[in-house]
This record gives sequence, structure tokens and C-alpha cells, in this order.
Amino acid sequence: MIIYTTATTAIELEQILVLQQKNLPTSVSAQEKEKEGFVTVVHNFEILKAMNDVCPHIIAKSGEQVVAYALCMHPKFANEIEVLKPMFKELDCTVPLITNCIAMGQICVDKAFRRQGIFRKLYETMQAKTQKSFNCIITEIDATNARSIQAHYAVGFKELKTYDAADQEWKIVFL
Repeated sequence: MIIYTTATTAIELEQILVLQQKNLPTSVSAQEKEKEGFVTVVHNFEILKAMNDVCPHIIAKSGEQVVAYALCMHPKFANEIEVLKPMFKELDCTVPLITNCIAMGQICVDKAFRRQGIFRKLYETMQAKTQKSFNCIITEIDATNARSIQAHYAVGFKELKTYDAADQEWKIVFL
């Protein structure tokens, strides 16, 4: 049985980092990237914990093992992760179109647990846990990550804008 909750322990945060490492572009084949998607941002324990202390990350657990996560990134962390700085700069240009949003800093489901509705349930849980403080969830997706784009559209995300940063195309989407 899968349990959806928020991260509360250092062990859970470490498990998030292990799952992240398994799904970076350098850890998966080209075919797997195309079929299954990948994660882009590499976090360290300190920033992951600091983000979690402000707005707890959403996790899915099977027993004691984290099998999926959706990272909650309060806007106050906009300048903490280099690869995400351009997204926040682009968002500043959209005001007042998008206001009072929490950023979903990364979402990942372990390979053995995909296609079971966990992705959708992570976002439902994130909405339920953050709706008192934020009226929308926003994230960006590497434009080459077709699997992630399709999955986000399937749960109701809408495209806000596409932009280029560091010779890469990104799609900013919101729910």
C-alpha cells in the first residue's frame, strides 16, 4: 500500500536524494529518457532540508521506503538553485498573471512504481497541503522531456510560457 504524506525525517530526505540520483540524465539511457523522463536539478541535503523546513515535501512511501516525491519550493528559495533562477526571473515578468504560487521543485516516481497513479496523487496531495497558503502550483519542464510534459498536462497543468535559458528550452506550466 502506498501512503502519501510529507517528509518529516532526515532518512526520508536522504531517500529522496537517492531516488533523484537514479533519475538524472547521466543515470538513464537515451531511450529511457525519452520513454520514462528524467529529473534535471541536483539538490544537496542542506537545501533539501531548508526547503522542507519551510514547506514540507510531498512523498509517497511503500512501507518505510520513499518511492516518489514532489518537492515543495517556497518562492523565498528562488535564488538558491542556479538552474531554477531563470524560471523565477521569467515568472517575475508574468505578474499579475501568476501570483501566490508554490513552485514544485521536482517530481519523481521510482521506476518500479510508475503507471499506478502516483504522479497524480502526489499533485493532489500537494494541492491539499498547500492550498491554504498558495493558490497555484507552478513548475518548469525541460522541453525535451516529453514524458514529463505529457504527464503534467494529463493532471491539469496548463502552459504559461516557453523560454530559453543556457541554450536550453523550458516550459513553465501551472496548476
